Amino acid sequence: MNWLHDLFQKSPEIALFFSIAAGYYIGKIKFGKFQLGGVAGSLLVAVLVSQVGVQIDPEVKSVMFALFIYAVGYESGPDFFRSLGKQSIKEIVLAVVLAVTGLLTVVVLARWFDLDKGLAAGVAAGALTQSAIIGTAGDAITKLGLGADEVQRLQGNVAIGYAVTYVFGSFGAILVCVNLLPKFMGRSIKEDALKAENEIQAGANVFGPGQEAAAPDLVGRIFKLPASTATSVQALENNTEVPITIERVKRDKQILEPSPDMQLLPGDIVLVVGRRNAVVSVADKLGKEMHDEEGMELTMQRRDVVITNKTLDKRAFGEIRAEVAHDVRHGVYVSQISRQGKILPLEPETQLLLGDMVTVFGAENDVKRVVDLVGHAIVPSAKTDFVYMGAGLVVGLLVGMLTAKIGSIPLTLGSGGGALLSGLLFGWFRSRRQSFGYMPSGAVQILKDLGLAAFVVVVGISSGLQAVQTVESQGLKLLIIGVVVTILPLILTMLFGRYVLRYNNTAIFAGALSGTRSANPAFGEILDKAENSVPTVPFAITYALANVFLTLLGPLVIALV
Repeated sequence: MNWLHDLFQKSPEIALFFSIAAGYYIGKIKFGKFQLGGVAGSLLVAVLVSQVGVQIDPEVKSVMFALFIYAVGYESGPDFFRSLGKQSIKEIVLAVVLAVTGLLTVVVLARWFDLDKGLAAGVAAGALTQSAIIGTAGDAITKLGLGADEVQRLQGNVAIGYAVTYVFGSFGAILVCVNLLPKFMGRSIKEDALKAENEIQAGANVFGPGQEAAAPDLVGRIFKLPASTATSVQALENNTEVPITIERVKRDKQILEPSPDMQLLPGDIVLVVGRRNAVVSVADKLGKEMHDEEGMELTMQRRDVVITNKTLDKRAFGEIRAEVAHDVRHGVYVSQISRQGKILPLEPETQLLLGDMVTVFGAENDVKRVVDLVGHAIVPSAKTDFVYMGAGLVVGLLVGMLTAKIGSIPLTLGSGGGALLSGLLFGWFRSRRQSFGYMPSGAVQILKDLGLAAFVVVVGISSGLQAVQTVESQGLKLLIIGVVVTILPLILTMLFGRYVLRYNNTAIFAGALSGTRSANPAFGEILDKAENSVPTVPFAITYALANVFLTLLGPLVIALV
C-alpha cells in the first residue's frame, strides 16, 4: 500500500474525489430495500482511504461546508421567514428534547462504564456531531482546579472520545433520519415532500424537471373557417367569457397579420391561442381543425416578470386587468402569480404587491409590451451573480466569528451557522428584489451536493485513522457507547415528535430531526430523497437551536460526570 500512500501524499485531491466517486457508487447499491446513499457511502470510503495515511487541509472542510450550507439557506430563505411564528414552536421543543435526552444518555453511560470527564465529553461531541462541545468542555476542564498534567490528560481524552465516535455519529444519524424514520411513519420522504409542496403552493400543480401537464392550460390550435363565416377578428376574439386571440391569418397562401377590424372570410385559416376551456368552447364554430399548416408557425414566450411599477402595488389582479387598455393586454395571458416562491390563486380578487412575480405567456412583441408596463423580466440564464453570492458568504463567515458568553461559556454560530443565516437572509432578500443576485437552480444543487460530499470525505479522512487506532487500543467500549449516544436520543426524540408533537409529514419531520442533531450529512441525504426544499425550513430552525443547545452540553457533562 506504500504506492497508494505516496500517491495520496503527492495529490490529496485524488483521495478526495476518489472517495466521492466510490462513495456515491456504493451508495447506489441496494441491500433489499436499504440503500446507503452517496453521503454515507462517501464517509465510509473516506474512513477506508484514511487507513493508508493521507492528510487534507482542514480548511477544505470549512470552505466546502460553507458553500453547502449557504446554498441550502439561499434556496430556502423565502419559506423560512414565512414560516417563523407560532408554527415554529414544535421545532423549538424538538431541539430541546434532543439536547436533554442526549445529555442524560451521555451522563448515565459515562457513570455506568466509569468514563472520566474527558472521555464522556468527547463521546458527547462525536456521537452528537457537535464539534463545539470540544471547546466548551475543554474550557470547563481548565476551571476544575486540577493540576496541569491532569488537565492535559482529560483534554486529550476529549479528543480521543470525539475521534472514536464521530464517524458513526454522522452515519447513525443517516440511518435513523433517512432509513428508520420513513419506515416508522409508513410513508417515504419524497411522497410527503411532494404533498407538502403542493399544500404550500395553494393546490397548484408542482412539476419536477422534465415534467409538464398533459393538457396544458394555454394552447394554440389551427382552424379552417367554415363557409358560414361572417365576422371580424375582434368579434371572434370576444365571443367567449374568457378571451382568445387570433394570432395569424392565412388567406389564399398569403400570411396576414390580424387587426381588430379585419373581416374574416370563409376558407381563411386562423391560428387561435388562448386558455384551453375558451378555445374548446368556440371550436365548433371555427370549422375544421387542422393538424399543421405551412406559414402558421409562431413561437410563443413565457416570461417571469417582477412587479416594480408602483401604480400596481396593493391592487387586485382583476381590477388591474379591467383598467388596462385592450390593445395593451391583447394576446398576453397570465399563467401564474407568485410571492416569495409561493404560488397565489389566479383569481380577480388576488391582491398584487411590489416584488410579486407574474408569469406571462404570449407572442414576443406582446410579452415585451406588457413587461415594459409591469416591471422587470427575469430572463433565464446559466450564470450566477458571484458579486451577490460572494458578499453573502463574506457576511455569513463574519457573523460566524462573533462570540457571546453565557457566564463563562462562549457561544458562537460558527462558520456553518453564520453561512446558513446569511444564506437565508440573502435568499429571502433576493426573492423580494429579483433584478440581481440570480443563482440558477443547477448551480445551487452542485454547491449543495459537492459541498456536502467533500465535507464528509474530509471528516472521514481526518478522523478515520485515529478512530480505528483508538478502537484497537481501547477496545470496543467507547465505540459501543458512542453508538448508543447517537441512536437512543434520536429514537426518543422521534417518538416524542410523532406522538406528542404530532408530526405527520415525513419530509418535514426528517428535516427537523436531522437539525436537532446538527446532522448535516443526514440532512443532505434527506434533501436528495425529497427532491425539493421542503425539509429545509424545519431543519434551519432546529439546526440553529442545536448549535446553541448542544454546545452547552460540554460544561454540563463535565459538571455531572
